[in-house]
Amino acid sequence: MSAPLAVTLEPFRKQLEGVSGQPQKTALEALHHTGLPDRRVEDWKYTSLRFLAGSVFHKPGKNYDSAKARAALAALGLAEGAVAELPRLVFVNGHFVADLSVTKGLFACSFYTADKAEPGSLVRSDREPLAALNTVLAENGVVISVPEGIDAGQVLLVSLGQADSDAVSYHPRHSVHVAKGGKLSLLSVQAGEGHYLHNPVTEVFVAAEAELRHVTLQAESDAAANLSTLYAQIEERGNYDSFVVGIGAALSRHEVHACLAESFAQVHINGVQRLAQTQHGDITSVITHAAPDCISRQTVRNVLDDRARGVFQGKVLVEQIAQKTDGYQMNQALLLSGQAEIDAKPQLEIYADDVKCSHGATVGALDDDQLFYMRSRGVPEGEARQILIDAFLEEVLELIGDETAREVCKTVIARRFPVSEEGA
Repeated sequence: MSAPLAVTLEPFRKQLEGVSGQPQKTALEALHHTGLPDRRVEDWKYTSLRFLAGSVFHKPGKNYDSAKARAALAALGLAEGAVAELPRLVFVNGHFVADLSVTKGLFACSFYTADKAEPGSLVRSDREPLAALNTVLAENGVVISVPEGIDAGQVLLVSLGQADSDAVSYHPRHSVHVAKGGKLSLLSVQAGEGHYLHNPVTEVFVAAEAELRHVTLQAESDAAANLSTLYAQIEERGNYDSFVVGIGAALSRHEVHACLAESFAQVHINGVQRLAQTQHGDITSVITHAAPDCISRQTVRNVLDDRARGVFQGKVLVEQIAQKTDGYQMNQALLLSGQAEIDAKPQLEIYADDVKCSHGATVGALDDDQLFYMRSRGVPEGEARQILIDAFLEEVLELIGDETAREVCKTVIARRFPVSEEGA
């Protein structure tokens, strides 16, 4: 191993020792070849993994603090109301916790006991180093399978991190299969306490005429990193409707690779980031139109305060066969501080000649005239600012089709960013 690579992988050295299994060994070879990405890699030019340097990430044990886990569920609003009645799969430090889960007949099993020869057919460990690291170190995860023609309703997938004196890293591998004509609404919630790395990989398969609504609420610890990679394949007339809300973690990246594999498939990859202090949040997507008559939509809005930095990289790739593609992409940012920063790189790569594709990006600040108008009518400055911020986010949050998931996201955002008393 060369010296630069040894430094790059040093935080995981203890966990990488003694790797067994051919898929894991193959992924480790790819990881040795590429190393973890730095900013010289084009897709990582705006996001640095320096946050991981200087730490030694240990393999977490299966023991956990039950009281803290239950308190975390309550703080996230998952222990009351309609969401408390949902089937629930809970992981702590990457390990499934049956005592906190309520399966209610849900067909789910550990990823590595599932009936499959390889740990995932969509993952490209040779191209995505974080996915390679996941393949090497993954020990647990869940397979959710919706049978043909069945509406499975709503399911809650919760990941909680617990780190005390030692930093830990965990790398769950999840897989969601919705068979022909099936339906599922999945709410993934990620949170925790302490210094840890959560590096999940999720594979999504949406069969013909099936529908999956997938909302991810990332509210990790302020001392944590969340580096998430998701792969989705959508077949004829299937619909994958995804939304990510990023408000937590010191460093986060939500990377999506979606392939519209057959005609008349649809994908929506929307999201919001609400960041402050020195948080860094990255939403990166690659949407491949590999069949004709498909639709893709992506709208992402960022609210950035203090010295927070947001990143949006969205690529729409239209292959030659994908005639009559309809693709739309928009990124908008609201900067609340002169030190906040947004980096936006929307991309179109088109090889077909009968398409309708567009992209755009806007950056702005709060409207002084609107602030003055509300303050002149007795609205305190802090409340006036919050009203404008909420209005900016509300339009996109309404794209969350599942009402329960939408209300959970709004509640958690409001708790993390209460109305300021400034100017009251």
